[in-house]
Amino acid sequence: ALAHAGLRHVCIAPGSRSTPLTLAFEANPDIAVHMHLDERSAGFFALGMALELDAPVALVCSSGTAVANFFPAIIEANMSQVPLLILTADRPHELRHSGANQTIDQVKIFGDHVLWAVDMPIPEPNPPDVVLRNVANTAVRAHTIANGIRKGPVHVNFPFRKPLEPKTGDWRLETENFTIYNSLFNIHYSELGKLLPSSEHLNKLKYIINNHPNGLIICGPRCPGDEFTQAVAQLSQKSGYPILADPISGLRFGPWVDETTIVSSYETFMQAKTLRVSGKPLGSEPQVIIRFGAVPISKWLNDYLDRITPAHRIHIRSNGVWADDSHRTTLFLQADETAVSNQLTTQLPKREPSQWASAIREIESRTWERLTAALNKHWFDGAAVADVVSLLPDDVTLFMGNSLSIRHLDQYGRSRPTRIHAHANRGASGIDGNISTALGITAATHRPLVAILGDITFYHDMNGLLPIKMWNNQQSTDNRQRTTDSGPIPNPQSPIPNITFIVINNNGGGIFNRLPIAQYEPPFTKLFRTPHGLTFEPVAELYGLNYTQVTARDDFQTAVKHAIADPAPHLIELLTDPTHDEQTRRTIMRDEG
Repeated sequence: ALAHAGLRHVCIAPGSRSTPLTLAFEANPDIAVHMHLDERSAGFFALGMALELDAPVALVCSSGTAVANFFPAIIEANMSQVPLLILTADRPHELRHSGANQTIDQVKIFGDHVLWAVDMPIPEPNPPDVVLRNVANTAVRAHTIANGIRKGPVHVNFPFRKPLEPKTGDWRLETENFTIYNSLFNIHYSELGKLLPSSEHLNKLKYIINNHPNGLIICGPRCPGDEFTQAVAQLSQKSGYPILADPISGLRFGPWVDETTIVSSYETFMQAKTLRVSGKPLGSEPQVIIRFGAVPISKWLNDYLDRITPAHRIHIRSNGVWADDSHRTTLFLQADETAVSNQLTTQLPKREPSQWASAIREIESRTWERLTAALNKHWFDGAAVADVVSLLPDDVTLFMGNSLSIRHLDQYGRSRPTRIHAHANRGASGIDGNISTALGITAATHRPLVAILGDITFYHDMNGLLPIKMWNNQQSTDNRQRTTDSGPIPNPQSPIPNITFIVINNNGGGIFNRLPIAQYEPPFTKLFRTPHGLTFEPVAELYGLNYTQVTARDDFQTAVKHAIADPAPHLIELLTDPTHDEQTRRTIMRDEG
């Protein structure tokens, strides 16, 4: 029933109680099985796949604390509106609350972090048709809810009694018995449609834009995909409103950059209390703010938005999820972002950018002139991120770890016409599971991956590198088989073009250097920055990655260029001094201010 509903991928952590689910998925040729030894990594790997595919991916585990290890990924999926199907095996009802081994209360264990939770009945021999219909309907409902307008995780709990294994020697034969229930599983469900704006709201938006030439379009994280990027770029051109593009909005990197005003230096120039152009105050504020997506990453952009007083603050979001922590939105429109942008573009008259919008373009250009000169002059962790962005080829996945890495991309990642698919876990903004999320994205697309992570983020998910080892082993097996036959059936865990992890190792929590607590020693170093003294060459050796350790800029650039061009997986470790990095960043910001 799940395959019929459209499920194509499942991530399974091995366990005994989940045997019936595991064998059922393995027997279905329409669903690719991805095995993971650790539930937390499996959860984030599935999250990455679902994030990239924009479709549900299933997770399977045994009972007990295995279930709880899915929780961090479920929280991230819920807050980022990523569809997951959580299928957990459980002990039968008579063993619950009895002290039985590996038995915890799994019913609605994830609380409000899932869109729907259901506890299934225990399987029985020769069940009546209504029970089979319930199973099939539940499968389709779970998939449909997870993939609805407001996407997110769904939890289905399956209690099983022993025996858990098939009765016959060839377990695949038993799965053929399910063909007699095909008529029961033939459930049809409607595809998700588009939520179109009403003519009343569309006319209101047209009136606002027509009568207010000074406006900004702000695209935050989790904007829709390719169709939206083209649509909102055309809306920007028609309205004359520049786009301030968050690094993971999908708008900062792509061919539309050559034709549209994409502003990407706002984290630098908006630190000033008064925006200036050619040394003079800009003199006015935007009259209209049109927002798409989630809350932007940028501190200084959010401070600016909280400080100004535009006549209209419009937020357009099809899933209806509120994303305004300053609570200043004047019109929240729940409608398809692409449809709204296209209809406005069609109906609005062409307008040249206002003097105010032209001034924003000039501020952007002048800021990048000075910022580029500073980045070329100074070598620090922010310059390393800028170098990577400038070196990336077309159609590559760039995954950014949380904490400093994503903030550096926001500030130093200049927009360019090269298509870079930038991602980060910004729902709960945790540093756990980042390696696994990045590999899940890559497994879904088979695009080359470059992931930039801090040392603490990398440390938190080192066991998430295991799929690379498994892919390498599978490649060796496949190569041997190709010498004797026409080639094996493609394995869903087969290697992707190349994988490059860049770890910026500042020996601890460097981001805490930005906080007031950094002035308080001795507690700061011991309790907040927590230097660990680790380097990660043994990790690369354990999981089969080529390893390079660098400190100098030339060596770093050479290593990145080589890794991007080489199909083998790479780990580049850049050793930096957190005090120097923070002082350099502040020097650049002071000069810009």
